Amino acid sequence: MSLNLAAEKQVAIAAVRRACVLTSSVFNKLVKNETVTKDDKSPVTVGDYSAQAVVNTILSRTFPDDPIVGEEDATDLRQESGFALRDRIIQLANECITGELVPGEKEEWGLGPNQSQSVDELLDAIDRGNYDGGSTGRMWTLDPIDGTKGFLRGEQYAVCLALIINARVELGVIGCPNLPVNGANPSGPRGCIFYAVRGQGAFQVPLADPFTTTPTRVSIPVLPGDQLNLLESVEKAHAKLSFNELVARELGVTRAPTRMDSQAKYCALARGDGGVYLRIPTGTGYKEKIWDHAPGSVLVEEAGGIITDSRGQPLNFGLGRTLGENYGVIGAGKDVHPRVLAAVQKVQRESPEEA
Repeated sequence: MSLNLAAEKQVAIAAVRRACVLTSSVFNKLVKNETVTKDDKSPVTVGDYSAQAVVNTILSRTFPDDPIVGEEDATDLRQESGFALRDRIIQLANECITGELVPGEKEEWGLGPNQSQSVDELLDAIDRGNYDGGSTGRMWTLDPIDGTKGFLRGEQYAVCLALIINARVELGVIGCPNLPVNGANPSGPRGCIFYAVRGQGAFQVPLADPFTTTPTRVSIPVLPGDQLNLLESVEKAHAKLSFNELVARELGVTRAPTRMDSQAKYCALARGDGGVYLRIPTGTGYKEKIWDHAPGSVLVEEAGGIITDSRGQPLNFGLGRTLGENYGVIGAGKDVHPRVLAAVQKVQRESPEEA
């Protein structure tokens, strides 16, 4: 039985939309205009902190008792050496928070003109993300810019928010400012929000107007073998792409992989832009962070797919800030997942140097 999370869904979509507008503004002001060099991480830092400040401010107003597991904390911004960066972050966060209300938003969420926050209030909001996680109760998990390299390239990144209750992801929202609205028309309009409440299906709405547009239900299609391809990371440092090549060969996949950063891959899988999400870390000691997979996992499951690790075990979101001993992530439709899992395990056995 699904939970009644209508209020949480509305707030989460609004928070993700605001954060997407903010991060797009950061890209246009600090990256696109080349006021910084392309390898400078400061735009990501500014975007991460300011987006987390905005989302956590909204969550603090709407669900004040809910802890948040976030990627950033404000320790460096409280030091004198961080004041210049802090002032820019505070300015951007307040510009976003005080923007005019759009349909679906409410002033009591702390949004709209005259809702400007003080420096301390916004730093405290960022630090709301310091929760260590756990197996009981409610908690939100946030990745304000998932896919930092994609963000800097002007390609795929995502704002990712999920609600976890008693170690199970019940609500996931992913904002993709640069993802085509229609995967079959990559040069068409861009900007989507995907969301799912467990037991209620998975949906896509336009980023520009998520509340007054009729949502489009998304589901993973049954794809013939010759139509399968892998959705994988762009960065070789993030996943072992040579391992993926062996798995694709084992599956008889002949189509080139679709490479993109961030949980936009989960969104692409959910609506059928690719057949298999495959992520095998480059090192056995790596532990996946819960914010990198929580919203995507419920989205794919509600779209009719299966998400496990490379051992076939479900992802465990009740262990803290990481997925613990879950190693690797496999996502695919119910008809395909068993074959992918078997292929992954066969390659692990026969090519242990690649696993």
